[in-house]
Amino acid sequence: MRTAAGRGTLLAAVLASGMVFLDTTVVNVALPRLGADLHATVADLQWTVNGYLLTLAAFVLLGGALGDRFGRRRIFLLGVVWFTGASVLCGLAQGTSWLIGARFLQGAGGALLTPGSLSVLQSSFHPDDRGRAIGAWSGLSGVSTALGPFIGGWLIDALSWRWIFFLNLPLAVLVVLAALRWVPESRDEDVSRTRAAGDRHRRFDVAGALLGALALGGVTYALIDAPGRGVASPAVWGAALAGLLGATAFVLLERRRGETAMLPTLLFRSRLFAVLNVFTVVVYAALGGFTFFFSVYLQNVLGWSALLTGVALLPMTVLLLVGSARAGALSARIGPRLPLTVGPVVAAVGLLLLRRVSPGASYWLDVLPGVVLFGAGLTLVVAPLTASVLAAVSDRFAGVASGFNNAAARAGGLLAVAALPLLVGLSGGGYEQRGELTGAFRGALLWCAGALVAGAVMALVLVHRPRPR
Repeated sequence: MRTAAGRGTLLAAVLASGMVFLDTTVVNVALPRLGADLHATVADLQWTVNGYLLTLAAFVLLGGALGDRFGRRRIFLLGVVWFTGASVLCGLAQGTSWLIGARFLQGAGGALLTPGSLSVLQSSFHPDDRGRAIGAWSGLSGVSTALGPFIGGWLIDALSWRWIFFLNLPLAVLVVLAALRWVPESRDEDVSRTRAAGDRHRRFDVAGALLGALALGGVTYALIDAPGRGVASPAVWGAALAGLLGATAFVLLERRRGETAMLPTLLFRSRLFAVLNVFTVVVYAALGGFTFFFSVYLQNVLGWSALLTGVALLPMTVLLLVGSARAGALSARIGPRLPLTVGPVVAAVGLLLLRRVSPGASYWLDVLPGVVLFGAGLTLVVAPLTASVLAAVSDRFAGVASGFNNAAARAGGLLAVAALPLLVGLSGGGYEQRGELTGAFRGALLWCAGALVAGAVMALVLVHRPRPR
């Protein structure tokens, strides 16, 4: 951490993952303006968010495995270039189909660079500095997630929603320059030796990646299409069945392939690794559902501008910036159970306060307290969760472990955005109707708060300090 190479490696990792996390949240602020410009329905808005999350969640595991096998820096740089090209296509979109297709491509690029940004830290830093490096990465990447709505709001009001995608171009240039200058190459040496020996059993697990995508895609399509076609529609049931069959086949395939699998099932011999990833799905589902509804509600019901909507979430940025490294250090000292239990409960209280926000509400009295509590709870969770997941498995699985945890986080947000409009009865152009959107918003935040409380109970009962390795 005290060397130029260490700081340069951290810079490249933070900026790259920041682009991915920023584009996970910034689009939510743009949804009302984007929807009006492109004449989108609720389903179109869901796919604008979920097209990105689907390929990101489905192939982020592939990205981690590719990095372990072919070189983490190489795949990381490939992902940066891919992601940036797709971002430009998003900014040039002339219709919802074009935009949704570009978002699918953008998520695939993010799947290559996201696990690389974390695994290069895990494999490059001295063990004594890894905790600090990962804590700094978690905090600064979390800041980019929270900062996204603020930056996006300013760009949307000052220029156009298209510029939230063009912004990635200069950031990508900085990432590539820093990575080429400072990031060392690394890979799983066991995989490299078997490749050199010509071991045909170490073939790349393409079938596993495709089955994972089918599982997520089928369930997502069924949830999003159900309000329009009806829950009893053959298309909806067919998509749901395809998703469930894909998930079953994925598990059976990975189990049969053992260590040659994209997701070696031996990782789940660590009960802590399994529990933390279920916890990740639950907590990030709450985060994804909240960010999808909150920005649209502030603009379409309260009449706030995109910039003011971004400013409303700014306290989360400050809390993540100041508190994530400290939360990581606290978790290292006392173990992850307490932060992962208290954090979701605090965040849930914040969401319950935000349910009361209505037209004419004061930012200082009605919005700020809930945002602060939600941000404080999130701060207690992010760094301890990331560090604990990596500590629960061997270092040689750094890429696949970080990839799977990222997949779990994106899958949580994906399923929340797909399911919540169905659960709260929002469809068609309902997001433009104040009365319909108000009821949906309050119901959605109640579901999100319930998910956070469930995560807290899970952490209290099942999470323990990772054993030293």
